[in-house]
Amino acid sequence: MRKRILVTGGAGFLGSHLVDRLMMMGHDVLVLDNFFTGQKLNVSHWIGHPNFELVRHDVVNPIMIEVDQIYHLACPASPQHYQANQIKTIKTNFMGTSNMLGLAKRTKARFLLASTSEVYGDPEVSPQKETYNGNVNQTGPRACYDEGKRVAETLTYGYHYQDSVDVRVARIFNTYGPRINPFDGRVMSNFLIQALKGQPLTVYGDGSQTRSFCFIHDLIDGMIALMNVKDDQMVERIVDPAHGKMADVHLPVNLGNSKEFTIRQLVDVIFEVVDSLRQAGEPALQHLPVLEAEDRVQYLPMPVDDPRQRRPDIERAKTLLNWEPKWELKDGIKEMALYYIQQIKTGQL
Repeated sequence: MRKRILVTGGAGFLGSHLVDRLMMMGHDVLVLDNFFTGQKLNVSHWIGHPNFELVRHDVVNPIMIEVDQIYHLACPASPQHYQANQIKTIKTNFMGTSNMLGLAKRTKARFLLASTSEVYGDPEVSPQKETYNGNVNQTGPRACYDEGKRVAETLTYGYHYQDSVDVRVARIFNTYGPRINPFDGRVMSNFLIQALKGQPLTVYGDGSQTRSFCFIHDLIDGMIALMNVKDDQMVERIVDPAHGKMADVHLPVNLGNSKEFTIRQLVDVIFEVVDSLRQAGEPALQHLPVLEAEDRVQYLPMPVDDPRQRRPDIERAKTLLNWEPKWELKDGIKEMALYYIQQIKTGQL
């Protein structure tokens, strides 16, 4: 059914891909974004469409609109951006989430919070299940985001338990794909930009820390499935085998790729993809120097509180949503590389 859907942070990386999918599904989509990290270019192809609205607005301030569903994504996601203004990050997570939940309560809209794997902190267990309460440093440089998202979840469940707001919580693990800001400091964008410029890749620590990366299209599949699954669509409220309790659409759900690899392995895949594009004759790469193996990586000290492991347990998503990632890492990196190459050709990068 056609719905009026609000996407906060809809001009960002995740938000703009979500907007694309919702528009192609035929919904009326309203985007709120203050463009702190989002870019109007990410959604410019929809401007002028009768089903699309873009409003410059900071969710820290209330807004009066009528909607059927709310995807609340507004918040800087990269350490470089959310640490640049830590108080603003906390306000966005607390006040922004409170305003959007108040809107959901008034309009009886279904509400989905884009939470994060950072609520688990530097985990002491792997893979991380939704029942794991985390290991977060509340006074460290990442706390404005980590604790901000934790309190956003607490607010979400406060509105659910107290006011019966229909809520969903997606704990999003590392995601990559086209439209990631090339200068936001995240490992995938850092590595690709450096490789496409013929520079050594900057690895923090010894590269033994692990990550699990989910391609953007897989993640959007999961978010939309979580938003739209209903209690009565579950098969007799089956027991969730990973957690030993009734599956519940309102409980947090990990969305990410469970295939784990080290950062050093990621370096090898990045160079494999870029080398294959060069050999295929990509003009933008023909001038790049060919680095010797020993010159391809530059090692720097590990940042404070950077997680050593990050891998989701996605059994709940499989049980509840019949969802799991389909894109292979190499294929997703190639799509992202081609996006950056196009930006290089057009002078945007």
